[in-house]
Amino acid sequence: MDKSKKTMPQGSIRHAFKNIIWPRKKLVLFGLLLILINRAAGLVLPGSTKYLIDNVIAENDLNMLKWLVIIVGAALLVQSVTSFSLTRLLSVEAQHLISELRSQMQQHIIYLPLRFFDNTKSGELVSRIMSDVEGVRNLIGTGLVQLFGGMLTALASLFLLISISPMMTLYTIVPLLIFGVISLRAFGYIRPIFRKRGQINAEVTGRLTESLAGIRVIKGFNAEKHEIKTFAAGVDRVFQNVKTTLTTTSFVTSLATLLMGIASITIMGVGGSMIMNGEMTVGDFFAFTLYLGFLIAPIVQMSNIGSQLTEAFAGLDRMEEILSLEKEEDDPKRTVSLRDFIGQVDFENVSFSYEAGKQILHDVSFSAAPGSVTALVGSSGSGKTTIAGLAASFLIPEKGVIKIDSIDLSTVKINDYRRHLGVVLQDDFLFEGTIRENILFGRPDAGEEELHEAVAAAYVKEFTDRFEDGLETRIGERGVKLSGGQRQRVAIARAILADPKILILDEATSNLDTESERYIQSSLDRLMGGRTTFVIAHRLSTIRKADKILVIEEGRIVERGKHDELIKKEGRYFQLYTYQARI
Repeated sequence: MDKSKKTMPQGSIRHAFKNIIWPRKKLVLFGLLLILINRAAGLVLPGSTKYLIDNVIAENDLNMLKWLVIIVGAALLVQSVTSFSLTRLLSVEAQHLISELRSQMQQHIIYLPLRFFDNTKSGELVSRIMSDVEGVRNLIGTGLVQLFGGMLTALASLFLLISISPMMTLYTIVPLLIFGVISLRAFGYIRPIFRKRGQINAEVTGRLTESLAGIRVIKGFNAEKHEIKTFAAGVDRVFQNVKTTLTTTSFVTSLATLLMGIASITIMGVGGSMIMNGEMTVGDFFAFTLYLGFLIAPIVQMSNIGSQLTEAFAGLDRMEEILSLEKEEDDPKRTVSLRDFIGQVDFENVSFSYEAGKQILHDVSFSAAPGSVTALVGSSGSGKTTIAGLAASFLIPEKGVIKIDSIDLSTVKINDYRRHLGVVLQDDFLFEGTIRENILFGRPDAGEEELHEAVAAAYVKEFTDRFEDGLETRIGERGVKLSGGQRQRVAIARAILADPKILILDEATSNLDTESERYIQSSLDRLMGGRTTFVIAHRLSTIRKADKILVIEEGRIVERGKHDELIKKEGRYFQLYTYQARI
């Protein structure tokens, strides 16, 4: 994160121009042309006022009146058409831009290392993808073009004001300069506040997502009031932030109205005096007053647009924080391609910690031969899941080396390795959708026959036959409509269909009843055949046939061997096994 903070303001502007505005330069230039025509047509009406008063009315010239009405009408039609075209073209492109940026953010985030997700709430990431890019629409939408158009209108109006009366124009410039200085300071002040709002929104969204996902726990502990209080506190933080930005922007707008009002009052007195002294015609005075309105209105409008652009750049700042993070596949060390994959895995003096000073694994060494089954057992928190995560390349060792087919895994292209990997995790995560879609998740191009073989092998058919829609049954978010054992069997069928060379089973039978476990143990035996398999199991009865059992305690391998060998030793494995046998 620190890297992105060093380049926030300049980085955002450079990123906005290079990646957002420049690729759409033709559209933006066309929009600028439209706004130029639109604002030029808008200046026709105040300009015609002088001729209406000084020539048409004073000289009773009906022919000039006719042409004046035609010219003004044509100008209004041009204004209307260009205004519609401007909004239609740029607003649609702005929404297209938002969809592209959301996809870009999601694509970058999903390729970030697993450790990033361990330290970041999913709801916060959802907020970053969906909300942070919203304000960017003003860079391509009407915001930026209107800012430019407002500046053009103000400059043209200023030129016309000077041509009518330089002295009266001077009275206009002074409050404008004051307003400009204060506006720049105000928008510089609120930009970090907008950036902070994105952070707060992400935190509140993250907590809300968690509470909705954990609604059963909340109700089970009668904790509704606690969650309501927590969310209300988060919403209040958002409100306080919004209140600060609203106060600042409304102050800028009100200041603009006040200063322009003072200028108008001054001009009223000076202009009236000049008319009475014969230094200015009534038509010139009315034209000057209308042109002054065309000078003031864009400036007041620009204060609002400035706020929108400030919000846009704050969103870009937060986007850059994410986009500057290195994706797994961008690791410059990962250059080796795997061709003839065998499946030999070696841990050599591997150490790992999630936090500095709190080491989880200490000099772990072992080998897993191709097609072998290595079981990891031990008490909770001993480091079993960390070893599995390292074997899956979800984590990178701090010390030591993990080798795959004698190649340092940290140098292997991540996609080359993971295409040979299959996992059945402890939380048996399923996606909202049908049972069929979840089984096909790892191999969506699998044929119908292969699908049904996996369904039969994992005994999924045993319960889907009881459902009216069979494999097309929708299972709800995270598979909530299925029992724990049913979810786990779907996850195992998914792994069977993926046909990996390396398989990681993390408590793969933990949610199965005795009957289901008996059904599925034989299919697991077939699944593990010919694959390098790592099994984490608390039920030690399920790993009696493992080629190697590693007993992990406090991040170290304290025993290793086959089931019968370890039982004869009467060490830690013997204690765990006999304890389970008693209960």
